[in-house]
Amino acid sequence: QVQLVESGGGSVQAGGSLRLSCIGPRDVFENNPMGWYRKPPGKMSELVASMTAFGDTYLADPVKGRFAISRDNAANTVSLQMNHVNFEDTGVYYCAAVGTSLWGQGTQVTVTA
Repeated sequence: QVQLVESGGGSVQAGGSLRLSCIGPRDVFENNPMGWYRKPPGKMSELVASMTAFGDTYLADPVKGRFAISRDNAANTVSLQMNHVNFEDTGVYYCAAVGTSLWGQGTQVTVTA
């Protein structure tokens, strides 16, 4: 069974930083753009950031200038560096092969005062 496994979630104070990482099978990383979605409490999931194998990136407007996505194709990992977090960044963050049903189990990020 294909698995994407996230790590790095937790509680962080507003204004602080957190780094999420995801590892998965090589063929998934080779054949798909990889991204991070988040599901805030009571809201729909939204794409936060994505990156193709060639390095093309997308960042949602609310996180531009604060978050950065990177991937290591040799290590089959994709990471999300979250800086200057605010309360609206709270939610469950999912690693996914964009445009597919391949999602990780999610990791909780909670921004505190």
